[in-house]
Amino acid sequence: MARIGFLILLVGLGWLAADLGGVYGLEHSGAYLLLSSLLLAVGLYGSTHGIDRTEARQHSRLILLAVTVGVLLKAAFIAGVVYLVSGDPRAMILAVAVAQIDPLSVASVMADNRLSDRAKTILGAWSSFDDPVTVILAFYAVSWVRPGQDGLSASYLVDLGLNALFAAVAYGVWRLIRNAPPVMSYLAAAAAVVSAAWTSLLLGVATAGLYLRMPDPRWLSRAVTAAFALSAFLMGLLLVGGANVMTGVLLGLAAFAAQMLAALVLTHGLPVMDRIHLGLAQQNGITAVILALAFERDFPGFVAVIAPAILTVNLVYVLANRISDAWGPRRPLPSPPQ
Repeated sequence: MARIGFLILLVGLGWLAADLGGVYGLEHSGAYLLLSSLLLAVGLYGSTHGIDRTEARQHSRLILLAVTVGVLLKAAFIAGVVYLVSGDPRAMILAVAVAQIDPLSVASVMADNRLSDRAKTILGAWSSFDDPVTVILAFYAVSWVRPGQDGLSASYLVDLGLNALFAAVAYGVWRLIRNAPPVMSYLAAAAAVVSAAWTSLLLGVATAGLYLRMPDPRWLSRAVTAAFALSAFLMGLLLVGGANVMTGVLLGLAAFAAQMLAALVLTHGLPVMDRIHLGLAQQNGITAVILALAFERDFPGFVAVIAPAILTVNLVYVLANRISDAWGPRRPLPSPPQ
């Protein structure tokens, strides 16, 4: 609940600042576009940086299904519900924007004893890997929503090739500096994030997060938290024109239901309580906020829908998990050492 309150406060401050200062049309400035890309690069690098590669390999099949089939299944379900109920032509891109699980929110519940160690590993990797997948899918979904301007073409293959080249260069840099003084790792990580934002090679920087790592991840955690705060404030600035509450609530409810469907399909064989908690794990945070900022320029009113959707998802998460805790058994706490 504290995180939800923090989000509401920052969005509210942004709205107040825009209202009092008469700020309009911010999304059409070049600086805004670069800033939103930088914030997204920070969030993506942070999401993959924290993945435990050894543990992720143990459940690689389920994780791969979750971030490919699972993301597509969730996006299709959400888009179908939103389009059938509201008829909004942006349903597909709205769906992809909220289809991911926020890794920062997941990290805050990892110390909880509700999930088994296996389920924690799966959820942590799921939430980290589906961020870059949904971001790439979101940008490609634009071509489906607006085929006249951004149709699928060879340029997408070129884009994937450039992202692969970016990741390869980052890997080469890591090989060169891995035994160098720690400051070199911080400089290399910062350079990767800034250059990815400048060139829009976001998949590349997400991949780089798997190996180009900071010696002390607390600095990255602070940077991601700052990026989230700034993103929420910017979202508030863009909400000065009002929010589309009805469509936003519909989108949020559909996103939460989609996670339940994906978990039911993909977690066969896990204990029942783990399947339940994975099904109730949908939370939205920094990636959904920044995607809203990124697409407001091309889809006016995008933030007005995403903002109430994020609030809906996170409130339903709290309510659903409290009900689950009240009705279901909790795992016993580990015995203290003798």
